[in-house]
Amino acid sequence: MNYMFLLMVTFKIIKKKLSKIQEAVGFRPSHSCSKQKVQSVWKSKEEASDHDGLERSFFLRALNLIDNSVALHDESNPSSYASWMMRHPSALRCFDGLMKGAIGKRIVVFLDYDGTLSPIVNDPDRAFMSDEMRAAVCEVAKCFPTAIISGRSRDKVKVFVKLSNVYYAGSHGMDIMAPAMPVRSSNSNGKHYNRALNTMDDGVPFQPAKKYLPAVREILTILQSKTRGIQGARVEDNGFCISVHFRQVQQENYGILEEKVKSVLENYPEFCLNEGKKVIEIRPSIKWNKGHALEYFLETLGLSSSSNILPVYIGDDRTDEDAFKVIQSRGQGYPIIVSSIPRDTQALYSLRDPSEVLIFLSRLAKISSSK
Repeated sequence: MNYMFLLMVTFKIIKKKLSKIQEAVGFRPSHSCSKQKVQSVWKSKEEASDHDGLERSFFLRALNLIDNSVALHDESNPSSYASWMMRHPSALRCFDGLMKGAIGKRIVVFLDYDGTLSPIVNDPDRAFMSDEMRAAVCEVAKCFPTAIISGRSRDKVKVFVKLSNVYYAGSHGMDIMAPAMPVRSSNSNGKHYNRALNTMDDGVPFQPAKKYLPAVREILTILQSKTRGIQGARVEDNGFCISVHFRQVQQENYGILEEKVKSVLENYPEFCLNEGKKVIEIRPSIKWNKGHALEYFLETLGLSSSSNILPVYIGDDRTDEDAFKVIQSRGQGYPIIVSSIPRDTQALYSLRDPSEVLIFLSRLAKISSSK
């Protein structure tokens, strides 16, 4: 109780401080898409100058600590989400500014699937994307090279998406169908242009964890047997990794499920556990993730060394943070998290849910087609 009282008092003090900082540096929460952020995505959002800049930096750091603490008690707290949005502003509200920052650059689009293109559902086999979302992704892919990087198996996500003009990476990037040949990013006059690629051509599979596939099959069989008695538990084969879903498992049975999964991996030291949204994932312990998959796509597209590309990555899961980090390290591009609650993230921008992703993609396709 004392902790929460101190937290609220501190929050009120900092809110008062904010009004003074707003007057000093012209900071406006309702217009948080500053030109500086659009033009220099790699610059810290806390960067300012002189004494006012230091005050603002202090405020943002303190506010971040408060938001994280409040979120632990109430992740749906509107004021907490609003302040989180000040640091990760809406990609829809900032859309015009983002597109101005993309002038003269070649956009490459990367998308997660579950929770981004489709809603999170209890039954993973029913995580369908809407026809409207499919149409929007298809239109975007006509304008820009587009890849979907999912934790599901590549074949499974391809069945869900049902598009032939996008590239697919499954198993968190451990199973990629990449372009067979690099493509040029400019015409013979050296002028920049955007165009989609013909993904109907035979691609080249890249599977960095291929040698682990026999062990994955063994673990899958054992897990299916060991978890059969736990009501609600579901083991999903995702190619080079395995997902154990516990969204429908009773809370008192989760510990039992977790112990069973861990006991299986005791005999497979080359594998590791990761936890996502109501899911335990088993995957090979190799240095490869969605961030590496993003870099691999850029390399095979012939765009890796270009200074005129602008990768846009939209995702909602912890595994997408690896891709956000890559974009941040490149100093170019827009990492966008899909979340309706405040979360610690490397993303610079946010969208609330798949419905906002649909609007963003539709606007992106419309902007390109109107040029």
